[in-house]
Amino acid sequence: MIKKKLNIWQIILPILLGLVSFSNFAQQEAQFTQYMYATQIFNPAYSGNRGIMSLKFLGRSQWLDIEGSPKTSILAFDAPIGKTENMGLGLSVFNDQIGPVSETNFSIDYAYSIRFMFSKLTFGLKAGLNSMDISFSKLNIYDNTDPYINYVIDNKFQPQVGVGIFFNSEKYYLGLSAPNLLEKRFFELAESNSSFFSRVSDNIHFYLIGGYVFDLLPSLKFKPATLVKAVRGTPIQWDLSLNFLLNNNFTFGIANRLDSAITGLAGIQVSDALMIGLSYDFTTTEIEDYSSGSFEVFIRIDFGTNRKILTPRFF
Repeated sequence: MIKKKLNIWQIILPILLGLVSFSNFAQQEAQFTQYMYATQIFNPAYSGNRGIMSLKFLGRSQWLDIEGSPKTSILAFDAPIGKTENMGLGLSVFNDQIGPVSETNFSIDYAYSIRFMFSKLTFGLKAGLNSMDISFSKLNIYDNTDPYINYVIDNKFQPQVGVGIFFNSEKYYLGLSAPNLLEKRFFELAESNSSFFSRVSDNIHFYLIGGYVFDLLPSLKFKPATLVKAVRGTPIQWDLSLNFLLNNNFTFGIANRLDSAITGLAGIQVSDALMIGLSYDFTTTEIEDYSSGSFEVFIRIDFGTNRKILTPRFF
């Protein structure tokens, strides 16, 4: 099927212009499909949870074929610390770009675990700094007299403080988190009598994640997982993933983002130290007429793989 050409601002600008009678516009955080491998990004309690030092990269190109569509990249590191390794430390860099808007986040995570006989409960804290750049001059200009065309936000910094809790055994896990408890206000016009919206802000996001590992056969495991994201002012986003793990090396499955996309997932444990995961989203909204989908790649490198890992790499 031939895809129609669409600029991202044909989607965003009508939404913004429709908010002329409101004072606030709530921004959604970036989304990604392989959330079960990048839990640290939105839940600091996951840092060091696997009992091994890890470096992770996640890159996502959303709504392919649409000019200015979202592009997200994440680089994260985490490791257990302390003599009994009941603590974890994490570092991450996050960049999200959409049209003329670019947001970068630097954060550090600390986690403390209480161990039980067959499980553990972990509490986490996140601290960071967000930076946003917006330049309307990057848009296709149709009216050079528009006063907002030259409006620029250059390195608008906002602090970040987040919390999380994560409970897991070798077979299941459940986590609840709010990666930023502080509302981020990035865009605020000086004119008090402006008919345009006066503020773009990022409200508090809540994440609920859970999953289980079923042993179907000695060589085959079934790994359903779910992620629910809630933020005031927007619909709840629900992801459901159904993955299978073959011989502890090959992962394959499908996922569904409610009323948004159907996804195919695949991954391979190349070696004890290296895992690669891929996903492709098939959009189920009106945007499917303009985009061929969304693509995502995940890479994880583990260090010290000759050690005994207390928590398996199933999640």
